[in-house]
Amino acid sequence: MARLPGDPGPLRWARYTLGFRLPPENREWVRHDLTDAGWRARVLLRHLALMLPICAGLAFLPGPWWIRALVVALVLVSSVFTVVISADDLRRARLRQHGLEPPG
Repeated sequence: MARLPGDPGPLRWARYTLGFRLPPENREWVRHDLTDAGWRARVLLRHLALMLPICAGLAFLPGPWWIRALVVALVLVSSVFTVVISADDLRRARLRQHGLEPPG
């Protein structure tokens, strides 16, 4: 897939995933990311990129394997559910953070 103009690159994308604001030269990329078709899937993928290392860390806690698996499943399912039901609010906040007007 071709890179879009203003694509932040891997390091800036990681910062963006953590909630940091991108510089003004990435404004059009942010607009595309949060308003074009598939924006909900991209929000969910960013969340998974953040949560999977956390879940991997939780899998190494002491205890029986089935408790560790249930802890990981609980954290992953509950966080994904929260992101899915609040995706519109997350998008609106992220657009305002970058000085863009949220769609009506």
